Amino acid sequence: MKIRKAIVPIAGKGTRFLPATKEIAKEIIPIINVPMIHYIVEEAVNAGIEQIVFVTAAGKFSVEDYFDRNLELEHFLERNKKSKELELVRRIGTMVEVTSVRQKEQLGLGHAVLCAKDVIGDEPFAILLGDDIVRNPKPAIQQLIEVSEARSGAAVIGVMEVSASETDKYGIVKGDIIDEKTLKMTGMVEKPRPQDAPTNLATPGRYILPPEIFSILRTIPKGAGNEYQLTDAINILCQQRDVFAYRFEGERFDTGNVLGYLEATVDFALKDPEIRDKFLATIKTRLQKNGLSL
Repeated sequence: MKIRKAIVPIAGKGTRFLPATKEIAKEIIPIINVPMIHYIVEEAVNAGIEQIVFVTAAGKFSVEDYFDRNLELEHFLERNKKSKELELVRRIGTMVEVTSVRQKEQLGLGHAVLCAKDVIGDEPFAILLGDDIVRNPKPAIQQLIEVSEARSGAAVIGVMEVSASETDKYGIVKGDIIDEKTLKMTGMVEKPRPQDAPTNLATPGRYILPPEIFSILRTIPKGAGNEYQLTDAINILCQQRDVFAYRFEGERFDTGNVLGYLEATVDFALKDPEIRDKFLATIKTRLQKNGLSL
């Protein structure tokens, strides 16, 4: 079946971005002038996804509003002959169908995915975590969709290589190597110590999963962190059907922390031809004024 729907969990409190997230959703914080969540949804849309299912919590209304039509703003831009801005705003408001479900308690990623069950229904789906932006001409989630289609609709987990010292920050996959990019999984380990990690292939937040995962999620006990872990459900899925890990192409930015967010902002600015030169000049000036050098 065609992958038509994607779950984007955004119910987290965003505590690493306090005090800003006291009043606004972390996902709306912009990289230059575009909210972080826009890049996640745009990746899904460019891969052919037709419906985004946000798993939200209290205080996340601004994310839903961002992808809605704002007729008052559109009329204002039209009256003032701001055609470029009008086209941009209209495109955002019509780029994809958006549905929201509430995760009333923060009980883990597995629980967040289960909250979207009724909207997803009995069909395979994608998951894109809202903290992970991946830039590549071919969207990362599209790469996973193509692998799934080539392998008879198998589940596919996106992975990337990490250093041994970082394995305790991620879910780490294990299994049998198929080719230089693909591994047939036998399971996952949640945030293993470097000496316990079966590989250095980490899961940064891109998944293609079958609807059977929902029945597994309903039965698993709480796991690491006293939460319902998607990792635990995937381990069971690996025992029931083929699950593959695929090392996708693209540069990933972890915008769930301030340093990763700043790294993304700098990178996006350097790749924007309209502001790159002035941005570089500004950096050089600020370094000089602060007595620093590269």
